[in-house]
Amino acid sequence: MTVRRLVLHPLWLFLALPAYIGWRLLSGLSVGPAGICAGILLLIGCCLFMPLSMRTRALTNRKLADRLAWLGLTAMGFFSSLLVLTLLRDAVLLGAHLFLSNGQAQLWIGPSAQATLFLAIFVTLAGLIIARRKPGIVEINIPVADLPLALHGFSIAQISDVHVGPTIKRAFVEGIVRRVNDLQADLIAVTGDLVDGSVQQLSAHTAPLAGLMARHGAFFVTGNHEYYSGEPAWTEEIRRLGMHVLKNEHVVLKHDGASLVLAGVTDYSAHHFDPEQRSDPAAALLGAPANAGAKVLLAHQPSSAMAAADAGFDVQISGHTHGGQFWPWNLFIHFFQPFSSGLHRLKNLMVYVSRGTGYWGPPNRFGVPSEITRIRLVPATA
Repeated sequence: MTVRRLVLHPLWLFLALPAYIGWRLLSGLSVGPAGICAGILLLIGCCLFMPLSMRTRALTNRKLADRLAWLGLTAMGFFSSLLVLTLLRDAVLLGAHLFLSNGQAQLWIGPSAQATLFLAIFVTLAGLIIARRKPGIVEINIPVADLPLALHGFSIAQISDVHVGPTIKRAFVEGIVRRVNDLQADLIAVTGDLVDGSVQQLSAHTAPLAGLMARHGAFFVTGNHEYYSGEPAWTEEIRRLGMHVLKNEHVVLKHDGASLVLAGVTDYSAHHFDPEQRSDPAAALLGAPANAGAKVLLAHQPSSAMAAADAGFDVQISGHTHGGQFWPWNLFIHFFQPFSSGLHRLKNLMVYVSRGTGYWGPPNRFGVPSEITRIRLVPATA
């Protein structure tokens, strides 16, 4: 290994972040040598279990794998919150040294360190409770120009980003199915990132999805995590569960005499895994009736919106972003996604982005609760 590669090795960043937290935080807590040692051990534990939690799929003992994943992913959430809060604390202390006397600024060191640790623990525990509770129902009306009377109030129940895997299991999925069926929607849309693991590992936990019921059925589009988890096998399994998988294609739904075009595209990044599955909203609309009352696209990532708008869709329904998933990352997600959550307009296209029905990685949804969405199509007003 060259000196340049050694200096730029990611291991240094991996070691530097906990070292920075320990240096900046532990000295301000006034916990004595024993407390400093305990803090160092906690940071080392986080560093050990975080990468381990991402490599548990290979373990044959699934109970052990899931316990390690729980420990490591919870540690990941705590560490990320502690890191951001430590950075914010340093910004506050810098301001104190700039605008206050040295003596006054020194008075902020101890209380700010205690507040940082308390807030990191609170965000982790509260976020865990919020993440594990039943997803709330979010009601959204999406206006569509020239919507036929028969489609006024046409309802779509959306679930997205469930991430069935190490910490989300069958019981959680059963609860989702019950809540979705209670909505009695006209159709059900599952907009990707359903799983984190192989069919062999997770089929027993996704099995309740066979119970999804709607007048026009349930439809699925792939997310990036399906490709991480073995997309061909999952496509076959999802079809076996009774869902219609849409890959750059559409169906025409007849609803009380009106026609609705429902299209779906492969994930925005699918071509990186399979060049033949490049996401293509225009291809998904080929051959669709020009006089359809509404044209709705299911696309996992909101990044598909520009192509969807150019293709002539009225509505795009997406997920992927998790709305940032938990504070303070929800404050930064806007820099990485064209639309982070909620309803948006792009040209003549209305884009709805779900915050997600489950969670990925850390079991934490502090400030960004999960959702099951009931979307209703309504006529656009002038």
